[in-house]
Amino acid sequence: MNRDPATEEIVQPFLYHKGFHALQSHRVTHRLWNDGRRALVRLIQSRASEIFAIDIHPAAQLGCGLLMDHGTGVVIGETSIVGDDVTIFQGVTLGGTGKQSGDRHPKVGAEVLLCANATVLGNIQIGRGSKIGAGSVVLENVPAWSTYVGVAARAVVRPIE
Repeated sequence: MNRDPATEEIVQPFLYHKGFHALQSHRVTHRLWNDGRRALVRLIQSRASEIFAIDIHPAAQLGCGLLMDHGTGVVIGETSIVGDDVTIFQGVTLGGTGKQSGDRHPKVGAEVLLCANATVLGNIQIGRGSKIGAGSVVLENVPAWSTYVGVAARAVVRPIE
């Protein structure tokens, strides 16, 4: 409720917010993935992706307090790590570049804001408390407490050193 001004009652996300429902589905599939139940996981994840229009790989590691506002079109890749209290708006992609194998997805620090249609590609770090502007394409590490915007994204606010 603190980060979503449209939420008037605590029960709303539990009943109506597909971003919350997709996260709960991911929590189940992540546990099953780690238990080696891959066939069941693929069935649940595929169906959840179809229902919610949000594609989160079961192996992705998601922190506590994650808010996916609207959520439609969000894609989170297999080796992504998302810290606590991150806010993700619709259309965000945490993906690979297609040029790597293995650990190939972004690592997002705590308290980061990823605005609508931001694209973060590759095994890069988004530092704690950073903000990525709407429609930005991020291909390099972002220092903590920075604001990056544009294609390719550049710093408009840098942390105090």
